[in-house]
Amino acid sequence: MNHKQRSCTLDMTVYRRSILATLGVAATAGLLRMVQGDGLAYALTQEERDKITPDEIISRGKKGNERFRSGKRKQRDLLREQKNTAKSQHPAAIVLSCIDSRAPVELILDLGIGDTFNSRVAGNIANEDVLGSMEYACAVAGSKLVLVMGHTNCGAIKGAIDNVRLGNLTGLLGKIRPAIELTQYHGDRTAKNSLFVNAVARKNVELTMVAIHTGSSVLKELEDKGHIKIAGAMYSVETGAVEFFS
Repeated sequence: MNHKQRSCTLDMTVYRRSILATLGVAATAGLLRMVQGDGLAYALTQEERDKITPDEIISRGKKGNERFRSGKRKQRDLLREQKNTAKSQHPAAIVLSCIDSRAPVELILDLGIGDTFNSRVAGNIANEDVLGSMEYACAVAGSKLVLVMGHTNCGAIKGAIDNVRLGNLTGLLGKIRPAIELTQYHGDRTAKNSLFVNAVARKNVELTMVAIHTGSSVLKELEDKGHIKIAGAMYSVETGAVEFFS
């Protein structure tokens, strides 16, 4: 082999090594993306959940709602979340919301599997069973936020305003009626007036928060000690925005 041939062979060897090195870096980067999730959202670990405060959880909810409204929700590997939470769960909050199909908490707050306990009942009212579920979530499982979320254009609120009577629904709507009576509103106080309906829905959230405080000494004590926070929220089905309040 002459000098020219040896030089060519050497150049090809260097080239191959360069290509292999590049592929190696790319493969390593790909592996890291698989391990680290490539920016994908993932379920909270207990350590992560225990480090954050109730206000930080609310802040995350606000940011999640902003992503939802902007169409920039986090990419999620739901199968991985399902597998990672199969043996244990560490939800940061329990959310009491309405059964309305337009108000799925996980979507509008950009949450995933294992992020929240979810209790849904028409008109987001609290009874003994709901309170017991909240006590389990906070006192046993370690959740730090109790969030009562109402929404605009609520059918349960309209039914209560119209005094609808239908089987077991009659009793449920009866639990909403105090919110109608306590809503201060000057104008048309009928179910056809969306402004009045939404005002009642907000008052209903506020009264549900009061019911949680008065109906559960367990939750009240946890909040008094600063371990949890009981908060309210209103979701607009028209705009997609969530308003949080205490």
